[in-house]
Amino acid sequence: MANITKKDLVERIADRTGLTQVDTKIVVESFLDSVAQALQEGKNIEIRGFGRFKIKQKKARTARNPRTNQYIEVEAGFKPIFEASKELRKRINDSSDMGKVLSEQTQQQ
Repeated sequence: MANITKKDLVERIADRTGLTQVDTKIVVESFLDSVAQALQEGKNIEIRGFGRFKIKQKKARTARNPRTNQYIEVEAGFKPIFEASKELRKRINDSSDMGKVLSEQTQQQ
């Protein structure tokens, strides 16, 4: 199963809304920029029925490079997180195609 790209999203939304792909691309990119800007400002974004974007603070730690077995210090930082809503999780779990898709992905690997 292939990934869905931003271009694919623009095409799907344009087909459903009747907007041109150029206008739809502007809307999609504006949405993504707004999400990124809000996260940079330390704000959480909640889209009811879909999920929540938030920032999680990561502590400094020591990690090991598995190839070289060398230990390195990883600095503290922030990590963007997405948490799916109950409605989205239910929709995915209730999808009759999900089991088929996952078994196909497992077979391809």
